[in-house]
Amino acid sequence: MKNIPTIAKFFALLSLITSTIWIGSYFSRLFLVYQLFEGPDLVIKSYITDQNIGGIFYSLLPSILVTFISFILMIPSFFLFIITSKLKLRNNGWLFIILIAVIVTLPFEIYLMIIDYKLIMVLNSSIINTQAVIILLRDRIKDLSSFPLMIITCYLSFYYFLIFQPLTKITENEK
Repeated sequence: MKNIPTIAKFFALLSLITSTIWIGSYFSRLFLVYQLFEGPDLVIKSYITDQNIGGIFYSLLPSILVTFISFILMIPSFFLFIITSKLKLRNNGWLFIILIAVIVTLPFEIYLMIIDYKLIMVLNSSIINTQAVIILLRDRIKDLSSFPLMIITCYLSFYYFLIFQPLTKITENEK
């Protein structure tokens, strides 16, 4: 990784920063949303009333927006790093593993982001439709159930791959 262009280093840094922000905001958002429901039926907790539900949902909006925007910035910057770095995936197994994991999880995360987009639109409207928000939050939790926890774990493993760079093949030119 010593001989990569400056533009590739910029995209690597941007990808690393946005992925860190995305993982943190995704984790906090999951924690906040799961605190609203109880039981396997996802019933709203008893302390949430009609008077405070709008404020609670409105306070969730920043975590949803940060997660949404950081993922939108992370994915293109990662692919631009792959393209501009000109690293051979055959010689950098760690990068190949990261790339495959991103490609495999991308359609599922896009599906969840579509639900997030609907949530953002409902929460940004002048009058919050609390039933629509509850339905969207339940759909997001039920549709892919444990996928968000799996993707956080998967993306956290990328830091191990970045630091230790396992499966790196050293060619004769690099010795």
